[in-house]
Amino acid sequence: MAAAAIELQAAVHAALSADAGLTARLGGARIYDHAPANVPFPYVTFGRTSVYDWSTGTENGTEQLFSLHVWSKARGKAEALEIMELIKPRLADQPVPLAEGRLVLMRHDFAEVRYDDDLALYRGVMRFRALIEAAG
Repeated sequence: MAAAAIELQAAVHAALSADAGLTARLGGARIYDHAPANVPFPYVTFGRTSVYDWSTGTENGTEQLFSLHVWSKARGKAEALEIMELIKPRLADQPVPLAEGRLVLMRHDFAEVRYDDDLALYRGVMRFRALIEAAG
């Protein structure tokens, strides 16, 4: 099941990196699994991933819940919200191609933006749900 999560993350990364509007808004392809030290703001990171097996006697597949985090040092929530609005239509209900398997469904489930006093920044969190049928 870990391979399915890695494959989906790679496909999501490719879809987001290919979006010219998002890349321009971020000031480059700043989409990371783990952000490097001293990366300029704003940027996007992959957050929590949960993978559930929904296989039956005749079909194999996974349900995946994953989150994306938008990091912003701008004054106010607007920058984080604008970036989130660019991400959502690129993934929600879109046919993100996978190297193996078939994406059956990708839905946007949740979004929020909060100010983190300790880090003095805004963090937006988006959660998506994906259903994937295994190849073969």
